[in-house]
Amino acid sequence: MTTLLFYKPYGVLSQFSDENGHPGLCHWIEIPHIYAAGRLDHDSEGLLLLTDDNWLKTRLTDPRYSHRKTYWAQVEGSPSEEALATLAGGVWVQGKKTRPAQAKPLEPPPELPPRNPPIRYRASIPTTWLEIVLTEGRNRQVRRMTAAVGHPTLRLVRWAIGDLTLAGLLPGDRRTLQDAEVLKLKRTLTGGATH
Repeated sequence: MTTLLFYKPYGVLSQFSDENGHPGLCHWIEIPHIYAAGRLDHDSEGLLLLTDDNWLKTRLTDPRYSHRKTYWAQVEGSPSEEALATLAGGVWVQGKKTRPAQAKPLEPPPELPPRNPPIRYRASIPTTWLEIVLTEGRNRQVRRMTAAVGHPTLRLVRWAIGDLTLAGLLPGDRRTLQDAEVLKLKRTLTGGATH
């Protein structure tokens, strides 16, 4: 069994084929029978796990199983304590309230590689980096949540899944997880069952 941790660059799809002018994972990963265990939109960056382990893929993608995913979101404006509390308590997204989450400012802002292309810069509107930890994975959830409290997301990076992080990697880098890391992840996912 092989499980990879991949730092998905901005603009890249979470599938192997190219589509609508966006490159697929095939330009970075040439391992047969390995698939993305979850998704990141093309306009999001960060940690993507790929595996040929069906049990692991199911646990990471089936909404019946919860696990921690940590996102770093650069948002427009400076969210108030009330906005952060609303994010943490759950916001209504597409007719359904999100599960409780963690949301806090990242001080100092994270040291990330520059995005290509960079976010739009407007001198009159400050930006703030937030750390948002979710236990669910709905479509464009972080972006919809920050927009719901009046702070649109300008840049979004998934920093961690469970205890696995992007530390030491640059966009386009990957590393194979060690057996002990996979075992620890599986134990985390087994304990995170919601049924």
